[in-house]
Amino acid sequence: MHGDGWQWGFGFGHWVFGVLFWVLVLVAIVGLFRFWSASGNGRQREKAALDILKERYARGEIDKDEFEHKRRDLSNE
Repeated sequence: MHGDGWQWGFGFGHWVFGVLFWVLVLVAIVGLFRFWSASGNGRQREKAALDILKERYARGEIDKDEFEHKRRDLSNE
């Protein structure tokens, strides 16, 4: 009888660690996916910054010289 209790505890622990293992694998996959998708967004951020700069120029907040200077700065990053 003592042996049966030990095997039940080990089986339950084995099951818990199995579930934890797969949860960690899933978290790692999601993390990698987010990292890869975030690293591809650099071009989109640059485009967004250029769009904001164009909007500021269109509203008259900055003049042409400042627009050109900031546009060159953005393209060098």
